[in-house]
This record gives sequence, structure tokens and C-alpha cells, in this order.
Amino acid sequence: MRSLPDWFGIEEDIVSYAAEIETLPTFLSLDAEERAAGFLSLKQHYPQAAEVFVMGIRREWHRRGMGRALLDRAQAYLSERGVEYLQVKTLGPSHPDLNYARTRGFYEAMGFRPLEQMMDLWGEHNPCLLMIKRL
Repeated sequence: MRSLPDWFGIEEDIVSYAAEIETLPTFLSLDAEERAAGFLSLKQHYPQAAEVFVMGIRREWHRRGMGRALLDRAQAYLSERGVEYLQVKTLGPSHPDLNYARTRGFYEAMGFRPLEQMMDLWGEHNPCLLMIKRL
């Protein structure tokens, strides 16, 4: 996550994510040198609903199919367990961040649909967009 400061720039959040994913289903993509190139962690809230808790792809691997492959594997994992809905929370469109505009575009291309922008979940300067997909 520290290698992705445009998405993970708050140290306390990095530490919190790292601690929490220790107990979550996490999928990893490796590059040719067997270094982590991308990861995705899931959190299941109910038998029928889960979320992409955290996902990151090293910048040099963007737009090369790694995010799609990780998400496809995670969705297959969830479908095998009877999960019907997958959600993701990301920075909302009322924030001008271009990196997160691309992130939202990725999730939309993967079939997620915006459900609600919440202005108070992450603080007034970080609007949270909730997106959802039926598996």
C-alpha cells in the first residue's frame, strides 16, 4: 500500500488495513520476479453480501488486466459460497481526484453501479461512494 501513495496516503489507514487483512480472504497477483503486483481483500458482512474491503495494483500494472483478474477470482470465490451481492466503497465523484475517477471507472466497467454518496462516513473532505454489484 505504501507504494500506492495516490490511493493510500494516510499512514494510520495503511496500518489499519494491514492489520485487518490478516484475517480476511486476500488474493495476490505476483509479477515475473514473484513480487506482489496487486492484491484484493474481501470482507463478508452477511451470508449473502460482501465487500471489496481493499484493493491495490502497482501503477506499472494498471490497464493490463490484473485488477480484472483479481476481481474475477474474488467473485468466483464469493459465488462458490453463495454470496449474491458485492459492494465497494471508494472516493465519491464530488471529490476532484483524478486517480479515484479512474478507480470509479474501473468498478463501473466491472459491473458495479453507484448506490449512494455518503458525505459523513469518511469526513466532509472525503465523500464515500457506495457501489454495488449482483454476482
